[in-house]
Amino acid sequence: MNTADAKRILETALICSTQPLPVRELRVLFDDELGADTIKSLLLELQEDWSQRGLELVSVGSGWRFQSRPEMRDHLDRMHPEKPPRYTRAALETLAIIAYRQPVTRGDMEDIRGVTINSQILKQLEDRSWIEVIGHRETVGRPALYATTRQFLDDLGLASLDQLPVIESPAQQGALIDALDRAADGEQSALPIDEPADEGQPVTAESDPSAALLVADPQDVSPAPPSFTPVDAEAAPEEADITAVTSGTRS
Repeated sequence: MNTADAKRILETALICSTQPLPVRELRVLFDDELGADTIKSLLLELQEDWSQRGLELVSVGSGWRFQSRPEMRDHLDRMHPEKPPRYTRAALETLAIIAYRQPVTRGDMEDIRGVTINSQILKQLEDRSWIEVIGHRETVGRPALYATTRQFLDDLGLASLDQLPVIESPAQQGALIDALDRAADGEQSALPIDEPADEGQPVTAESDPSAALLVADPQDVSPAPPSFTPVDAEAAPEEADITAVTSGTRS
């Protein structure tokens, strides 16, 4: 099979798929005659082929997919003006805490925010498939440990948690919350993608921080100092400050 035919097969499968496709599934298209490295090389060529079009080929947490470019959003919205439910600032800040401090308990989140977290916020994020319970801390009451999901990575256009931006200034803090808000609104590629995930190598805590969520020792998880400035649903967006959330090392 020549390169042009292989790329056409990959292109067709990705356009017709409703979900991102990992390299291991794309190999099935060729009855495993093409290796993972060859498939990834062809995908990178496809990315270049589509670089001047309205769609782009990207690598996200669950695999590879075609998606509309951000600059197309305004035009596409005119065809589908309905919007998903909006999330409060408090919900987005809670999501940011989980993303940067996971795995965390509800108590950890409340220590960081300095206020009680409404259980409805966690339910909303679970219903969106952005967070899930991955275990329980071995302490009194065995509280649930929350972490983000592959769907969270897909909706933010990220291949792994390692691509979450480092937050060092108020402007970057606001950019992160705005990106989460856009992703909640259904916008793809809410955050920039650095490098595609290497699906040809075994997934480890070193190669993909999200893998560490499955093996993290709950006793090693400690909340940040309660210096986080909470912003409730009624508060103004400019009051947000998530430095305490994002300044620590991601699990």
